Amino acid sequence: MTAPPPIGESEARNLADAINQAASTRSPADAQKIVDMALARAPGHPIVLNAAGGYMLRTGRAAQGRTLFERALAVDAKSRILWLNLATACRSLGDTTTEGAALEKALELEPRYVAALLHKGDLMERLGNAKAAALTFEAALASIPPGEAIPQHLAPAVAHAREVVGANARELEAFLERELEPVRRKHAADDQQRYNACLDIMLGKRRAYSSLPKDTFFPYLPAIEFFPREYFPWLSLLEEATEDIAAEALAALRGSGADFSPYVNIPAGAPMDEWASLNRSMNWSVYSLWHDGAPLPAHQAACPKTSAVLAKVPMCDVPDYAPGAFFSVLQPRTRLPPHTGTTNTRSIVHLPLVIPEGCRFRVGSQVREWVKGKAWVFDDTIEHDAWNDSDQVRIILIFDIWNPLLTAAERDLVRTMTVGRGRFYGSDAPTMGSR
Repeated sequence: MTAPPPIGESEARNLADAINQAASTRSPADAQKIVDMALARAPGHPIVLNAAGGYMLRTGRAAQGRTLFERALAVDAKSRILWLNLATACRSLGDTTTEGAALEKALELEPRYVAALLHKGDLMERLGNAKAAALTFEAALASIPPGEAIPQHLAPAVAHAREVVGANARELEAFLERELEPVRRKHAADDQQRYNACLDIMLGKRRAYSSLPKDTFFPYLPAIEFFPREYFPWLSLLEEATEDIAAEALAALRGSGADFSPYVNIPAGAPMDEWASLNRSMNWSVYSLWHDGAPLPAHQAACPKTSAVLAKVPMCDVPDYAPGAFFSVLQPRTRLPPHTGTTNTRSIVHLPLVIPEGCRFRVGSQVREWVKGKAWVFDDTIEHDAWNDSDQVRIILIFDIWNPLLTAAERDLVRTMTVGRGRFYGSDAPTMGSR
């Protein structure tokens, strides 16, 4: 039997429209004839296969729909709609493994695909992972542009997502209040107003009018681009060790390349935003001495003088989250895009080590040139960027400290809140990197 000649996209769309119209205007027998005719005319066209698969789903034949979607994906694996439709067919068939894999494929193609995020949240609920479902629904709601009308077919799922996110926030609030009760009691005589606002904002109970931090916003802290040097009398101790620290950084750079890693390492399926050009790139690499609150013994042993100085400065301390401390290497002719950090409860220290001409740094409206051995502290939740327009590498030491304007009580409360949220979500906890 001779295969039908290939068709163009226009004819394929006409056939797909005919299938969709037949489903609502023809008898089941006549509609099936139109589907069969379309498939005979274009047995391998993904547009036609998708429309036919949708017809099978609507008429209760999920297995046939799945087969048609899989045939379409064999031709066009970059269609997020086809992956979502395959996941829908698998949901009807009870195949949660393939359903989940198909949703991840759709989200790799479009991390903010609202329909896929809503479907993934539904899957997490069915699998009994309520907290992961809430986080996924939260991501779906955040992906809907402000003021955009919700499509009618998504309205029930969006309403359900809002209910789940609200219930999860109330559960998290109750959990954190139990965690925080002894800390609140310990600091009962201290003013907790700013912390209370921080908690309400994190729980979605209060609007943050500054949206710069990527994660936790602590209100009523002034937005200071570069903090006054007098806040940090220990900076001179750090600066006096510049030559020793620079020597250890250069020795690490000359050593095994495996000890350095890309600073930007965003997993597949997560939004890359401004980091697409630098994701997993060694153009911006780091050699970590501390990571997520844990020391790296081999790296610290290789850099004993740097480690000794870091042991004497007041780094931020949040178990499993902070401090982070690392040598930051920016390759020649590399620019970092404008970006903001995760939380204004901590601040960032830079100690310039290897600074060729043409290296600059901007925080908000202030542009500064790094000067070897001259440290500064800045608020990384204010938009900032950096560039190395030279032909040599730029190296600085970076580590985080508490925002100097937080009180001891507030630091204690934020520390407990951050660890508590991590305990609440477990392996699904949001990360808080240094970016």
